Amino acid sequence: MDQISYKTTYVNKTSAQKGWILIDAENEVLGRLASKVAKLLRGKYKSSFTPHVDCGDNVIIVNADKIVLTGKKMSDKQYTRHTGYPGGQRLTTPEKLLTTFPERIIEHAVKGMLPKNRLGRAVIKNMHLFVGAEHNMQAQQPKKIDLNSLK
Repeated sequence: MDQISYKTTYVNKTSAQKGWILIDAENEVLGRLASKVAKLLRGKYKSSFTPHVDCGDNVIIVNADKIVLTGKKMSDKQYTRHTGYPGGQRLTTPEKLLTTFPERIIEHAVKGMLPKNRLGRAVIKNMHLFVGAEHNMQAQQPKKIDLNSLK
């Protein structure tokens, strides 16, 4: 009897086709940017997506200081951190954080959308943030994409 055999192929670390993508974050809404970047880092836009393998692309984000938050989030939203000492809890707003470390806002949002395990920690290292319009990753020849073209 002739039967058609369908075999599911999985990607492993050596067979993953990882590319380089350039994203301009100027006038992009933080949450929408972060969710699409998290999907790109995981590789969910690829047909060869494998959940337990780092098969996503390397993402370069420029103009990280020109992101937009909707509503009153720029002044009302609070980020919490702890110094490690008793009574060392510190609160800050995105408004203050943009003046000192603007790349931390995007990093925090994307990190929250990735898995909380060793795969998530490995995937977040594939994201490269730059404050201005210039970056030092020209040798990788990144492909510039428009985030509105992604679902």
